This record gives sequence, C-alpha cells and structure tokens, in this order.
Amino acid sequence: MVWILNQQILRGRKTRIWGGAFLCWLFLMLATPKVPLSPHGNLFADMRNFLGVPNTLNVITNFPFLIVGVIGFVLTLQGSFFKISFRGEVWGWALFYAGIAGVAFGSAYYHLKPDEDRVMWDTLPMMIAYASLFSTFLVERVGVKIGLSCLIALVSVAFLSMSYARIFNDFRLCMTFQLIPCLAIPVMVFFLPPKYTHSRFWIYAAGVHIIAKFEAIADRKIYHANHYIISGHSLEHLCSAIIPVLLTIMLLCRSTRFQRLGDCKERP
Repeated sequence: MVWILNQQILRGRKTRIWGGAFLCWLFLMLATPKVPLSPHGNLFADMRNFLGVPNTLNVITNFPFLIVGVIGFVLTLQGSFFKISFRGEVWGWALFYAGIAGVAFGSAYYHLKPDEDRVMWDTLPMMIAYASLFSTFLVERVGVKIGLSCLIALVSVAFLSMSYARIFNDFRLCMTFQLIPCLAIPVMVFFLPPKYTHSRFWIYAAGVHIIAKFEAIADRKIYHANHYIISGHSLEHLCSAIIPVLLTIMLLCRSTRFQRLGDCKERP
C-alpha cells in the first residue's frame, strides 16, 4: 500500500515538472519575438592574436573547462572519491563532466573563427551539461526514475533545439533551454528537501553563473575598464569554469542526510 502511494506521488511530481516546463516554454515562445543567429553576435571585444592564434584569450580561457571536466569525469567513474549513492547519479554527473570537457573543445573551435556555422559546437556541449546537471539535481531531490527520465528527455531536447535553431534560424529554444534550469535549480533548492549535506553549493554555483552572464553582457565595457587587458567574454569563460569546481567540492565533501522511500539501494 505504501509502495503504491509512493508511486502515485512520484507520478504526480513527474507530471507537474513536465507540465510546468512545457507551460514556461510555451509562454516564452508566444511572448517573445524570433531571435535569429546574427553575424553581430560573433563580434567580441577582444579579437587580438598572439603567437598566431586567432582571438587568443577567448580561445585559451576555455582550457580550465577541459581540466575540470576530465578530472570530474574520471573521479565520477572511479566511484570512491565522490559521495554518490545511486547509479543514476553516476550517469548524470559523468555526462555533466563530459559536457564540460566538450565545452573546452567546442568553444575553442568556435572562437578560432566565430561564425554561424561553428556556434553550434560552442552551444551544444553547454546544453548537454545543463541537461545532465538539472536531471542529476532531480535524481537527488525528487527520485531516481524521474531524474533519469528527464536526463534522456532533456538531452534529446538539446539536440532538437540546436536543430531547430539551424533549420529555422531561431535561437529561442536554445536560450529557453539554458534559462529554465538556471532559474529552476535555485528555486527548487528551497522547496525540495536535500538528500545530501552541503546543498548550499548549488546556490553558490547559481550565483557564479549569474556573474558570468553579466560579464558576457558587459564584454566591451569590461574590456575598456581594465585598459584592454582582458575582455568580459574571456572572464565569463574563467568564471563559468568555477561552477564545476564548486560542484566538485560539493561532491567531495557532502554526506547522506536521509534515505527516501522508493530509492534504489543499489550502490554505483
């Protein structure tokens, strides 16, 4: 009887999550104008070349993503360093770190010659990282089944959003896809009980993400303010690389607070 009731609660939560996500997407698509891929979006403040590398600082500031991504991926699969309870979390975190490492290659490739044909290689790994991080958060806060179903669905939506942007020259789906997890995770931190300690690191990561976005928006102003040493976009790369570092510290330091009903007891 308890198991049946628990399954009904999980189905209700799953329905609310998908229903809320769909309504947010529908509202944004109806209320906002089309956002085409513009050549002006590929013009960054700092386009200096050093040692023959085009847009040098925008390229090399992606290197921290590779370091953090590879280390996190290896530690996740190793299994004893991170405090991970379920195999579903291993898949989610491994894909997150793989996406972070992919950002290093994709973003560097894009910044070597920024144009509409290369922007998808910059955006897609980031969207995969967002999708896996959000689904892993749901595994922790809601349940393994819901989190894993979201992982499959969100990764699929990431590819569909990128295809939509390329075919219809409309970047709204990609922007929405990146926006919703960034808003939903800080809100859900306060409403869903954490399975682990050190949940405040989710808030720290969200705060750093906001700072990074402001640096990207103020790319040229920051570049002028520091007398052309480093641009806001390069600083965005460095600041964004702090996010997986914070989440890695969380995984290393956290411990289990409670066991949820319906959680699988299988260890990774």
